[in-house]
Amino acid sequence: MNSAHEDESPLAVAAFRKYLAARWLASVSVQMLSVAVGVQVYAATGHTRALAWVGLAQFVPMLVFVLPAGRAADTWDGRSIAWWCDVGFVLCASVLLGSAYAGAREATTWVYAALVVLGASRAFYGPAVSSLLPRIVGAESLSRAVAWQSGAWQIAAVGGPALAGLLYIGGSPKLVYAVALVGTVIALVLMGWLRLDRTVAERARDDGARSKSAFEGLVYVWRNDLLLSVLSLDFLAVFLGGATALIPVMVKDVLRAGDGTVGLLRASPAIGAALVSLWLARNPIRERAGKKLLASVVVFGVATVLFGLSRDVWLSMLALLVLGGADTISVVLRGTLVQHGAPPAMRGRVSAVNQLFVSASNELGEVESGLLAEGVGAANAVVFGGIGTVVIALATGARFRVLRELERVEHGAQG
Repeated sequence: MNSAHEDESPLAVAAFRKYLAARWLASVSVQMLSVAVGVQVYAATGHTRALAWVGLAQFVPMLVFVLPAGRAADTWDGRSIAWWCDVGFVLCASVLLGSAYAGAREATTWVYAALVVLGASRAFYGPAVSSLLPRIVGAESLSRAVAWQSGAWQIAAVGGPALAGLLYIGGSPKLVYAVALVGTVIALVLMGWLRLDRTVAERARDDGARSKSAFEGLVYVWRNDLLLSVLSLDFLAVFLGGATALIPVMVKDVLRAGDGTVGLLRASPAIGAALVSLWLARNPIRERAGKKLLASVVVFGVATVLFGLSRDVWLSMLALLVLGGADTISVVLRGTLVQHGAPPAMRGRVSAVNQLFVSASNELGEVESGLLAEGVGAANAVVFGGIGTVVIALATGARFRVLRELERVEHGAQG
């Protein structure tokens, strides 16, 4: 198996570079689709509640499939599963491109159908690619590999919305969908070229076959106070403080800016997150990890409040930059904890639980934000969510001593 020495960058491993490129292209393409579809649906319907249905269309298949997906990642070849998920991304981009050419409001039915495919593909993709990472770089370089992976994802989150904003010309998402389609096809090809040590893959499937239940990952997390506290904190913080879903509404109704500002603001949290992720890849957190995680969530909530109160585009960008930088600390620490804390034969299922929490917070957060904005207005919904996030962080710190006293994620995960 390929492995990286402890003081060597994971980027020195050829398989890791291929893996990172394939996952990055899939991520940036999906980010582009997410930006364009929100603007398209809001423009077609004129209702903020339509944004809630966009989130729900992706979350329901995620909820249905993510735990079986974790079991599948522990049983079969994760690379093959990821390849078929890339096929789903290609299909989704193709349908969305067709809906843009159809142009009629009725085409939103096809949009929601494509989002269901996207949600199902993402459900299997996350556990599959997560189960591949330790087999590519080895345990000694796993923390740095997680940080590089997070940084690459955040760069995709920068590039996707920014590129979508630039390509969203004349109020039409056609070009955005076309470019995303090309990206998903290339990701499909790269994943097909990725080769892993067959002996390692077979051994992982044999070990996974000892446990039959797809729910064992959920039980494992429930019984581990540290994992449970970190995943619950992230879920509630993002669920309440998910301001990004309302960016199209904030731009149009509050900031009174043009469509190009949507991509700019959607890119802002990812820029902050990418900078912090790349810094963490070289300077991992080695002490007081729990307290720093809690502090980062508080900062995330405060930045969300500032975004909701802002009536200036540049101040909104600053708030979102801080928001993204704070959020990525939780992302990296949580990802490292999941990879180190899960037994090898259950890594896919524990990763699936992590993805369930993340997706539930993101997609249901969009539902919550859309419905709350319908009642109290977008700006007030963002402010209330940010305040709720701060309260949740303080309450979680008070409730879970194991999280407050966590020094290093790697050591805590093993305890």
